[in-house]
Amino acid sequence: MTGHPLIPMIHAIESANKPVVAAIEGSALGGGLELALGCHYRIAHSKARLGLPEVSLGLLPAAGGSQRLPRLIGVPAALNLITTGRHVTAAEALQLGIVDQVTDHNTVDAAVKFALSVAGRSLDPRRISTHPCPQQPDLDALFEEVMQKVRQSARGAIAPIACVQAVRAAATLPYAQGMERERELMATLFTSGQARALQYCFFAERAVGRWRMPSGARWDTSKSRPVHKAAVIGLGTMGRGITVALAQTGLSVIAVETQEKQLMEAKQAISGMLERGAKRRGVAPALDGVIYSQNIQAVADVDLVIEAVFEDIALKTKVFQQLSAVCKPGTLLCTNTSALDVDQLASETPNPELVVGMHFFAPAHVMKLLEVVYGPRSSPQAVATAMQLGKKMGKASVAVGNCRGFVGNRMLKPYIEEAFFLLEEGATPELVDQALEEFGFPMGVFRMSDLSGLDVGWRVRKGDGLVEPGTASGRFARIRQGRRYSPLGDLLCEEGRFGQKTGRGWYQYDKPGSRVARSDPWLHSFLGAYRAQHGLVARRIDHQEVLERCLYALINEGFHILDDGIAAGPEDIDVIYVSGYGWPRHRGGPMFYANMVGLAKVLERLEHYQQLHPEVPHLQPSSLLRRLVASGSPPIHKWGEAIKKLHSQL
Repeated sequence: MTGHPLIPMIHAIESANKPVVAAIEGSALGGGLELALGCHYRIAHSKARLGLPEVSLGLLPAAGGSQRLPRLIGVPAALNLITTGRHVTAAEALQLGIVDQVTDHNTVDAAVKFALSVAGRSLDPRRISTHPCPQQPDLDALFEEVMQKVRQSARGAIAPIACVQAVRAAATLPYAQGMERERELMATLFTSGQARALQYCFFAERAVGRWRMPSGARWDTSKSRPVHKAAVIGLGTMGRGITVALAQTGLSVIAVETQEKQLMEAKQAISGMLERGAKRRGVAPALDGVIYSQNIQAVADVDLVIEAVFEDIALKTKVFQQLSAVCKPGTLLCTNTSALDVDQLASETPNPELVVGMHFFAPAHVMKLLEVVYGPRSSPQAVATAMQLGKKMGKASVAVGNCRGFVGNRMLKPYIEEAFFLLEEGATPELVDQALEEFGFPMGVFRMSDLSGLDVGWRVRKGDGLVEPGTASGRFARIRQGRRYSPLGDLLCEEGRFGQKTGRGWYQYDKPGSRVARSDPWLHSFLGAYRAQHGLVARRIDHQEVLERCLYALINEGFHILDDGIAAGPEDIDVIYVSGYGWPRHRGGPMFYANMVGLAKVLERLEHYQQLHPEVPHLQPSSLLRRLVASGSPPIHKWGEAIKKLHSQL
């Protein structure tokens, strides 16, 4: 790869004998800012945003940005901007010394006036590439520390590390050699699979906003309704987070909680979250945007209601019946259920077309993902309104069909089950988590489980009639409803080990509520005794097997979801996993990853494990995966056509 095409032009501008002033309006991101850094002076409009966001696409600023910015504003500030890719306001750019002046008026006029005022001054001090970086005490220690921090937060992404190396070149080498180093580093990144994955994520996030339903209805033909006033029913953890997310968007919110004690606690918690959020963003908190009530009648004139009461079908049904009676005609009724049947709830109302799922992820005011679930009777307008509201809240909204677990949780189930089976066969929670964290997840399966609480899954399994009391041994104890089942999670819950909240789970913690997971000798001897009781012989399990079994089981379920038409395309699944489940962005998402590994390879490994474990149905390769491999493994952007073709032949 030769150098960046902008470089000769930037050099020509910088070496000009007449003063060149950059007038910056709108966004100067990436190449735009690099061009401005080649000019002798920079003037920005007060509403402009500046930055070098290349790192978020798996690249680095390769038109001299990594060499000029540290020379202009110093190494620490440049490292911060280039390794995070964050955008700065004109005011911050002025403070950092990136621009020379900020104006509220016509930027070009201001720049012309400025150019005239500096005419005749020597331009030598203004040619950034000719200067060394500002002196920095103990450079080596600084880079050491930054590199350590970046490695930790990058979790295996290579672009942020290359950014540090490029800035290091600016600080230690003459400009021409630094440019050469920038070019070499860029060439490595450019050909890496990571840059492809990150660019895929960037476009996938835009693509899922252009959703369509199986009926063919699309967002651009379905006009969404304006939502000015919303209500939240139930102020537990989820309800509080949803209330904050709505209030921060500028909506007026009616928050309903029938139990007085819960209402008082929620009021305090919500005010605290709004104040902290406003402080972080440097705005006034939207405290007066929330009205609290113990009475469901209070929601009579809202445009949209989100129900977030306890996951119990009888309770939710009752709430939906009450809402149908209280709300004005045409109010959208949304449910935040993560597992219950949206269609069943819709059928309790006289207008099932107004019901959609809005499945938020905890903490709801922080997590980016929103699954918008449409039932067979949801109207395109209702879906469009929920999608639009999600977008307004800054969420990655993905429209998904209605089935058990929707997309995210449905795929998570086989992933967690495989992790349990690996423990039975000889792995430890530490080994499984380490393999997944090295892959790039912020937390492995067992640390995640301890954080969210082991009792959550236990309750669901009880509801499914899978939990059996007593300690039956032998093969049948581990076959339930005709398939392999691991009671390990149930046994831990019977011991009162619910994870972080009880100070004991798959790991031990210094005290209940503590966050630092430590290896637990009790658990290791418990696993030993369990294996002995069930006649299981522990074997050595390596990281490769952990990744193949957990990830390919999850990916296989993704193919089932595509085949069932629950997700419109692989991008929808990938956006869900990257924005809601901690899948590493530089690996593009589970379906993109399967495409990178090679569909034939994924199929071959699933078949291998299926033969070893015939009693595990989720290892049985999806017929869609088989059909895609048979049709020559088309690239991911062609899967949609392949699925359509395969369906029309059925």
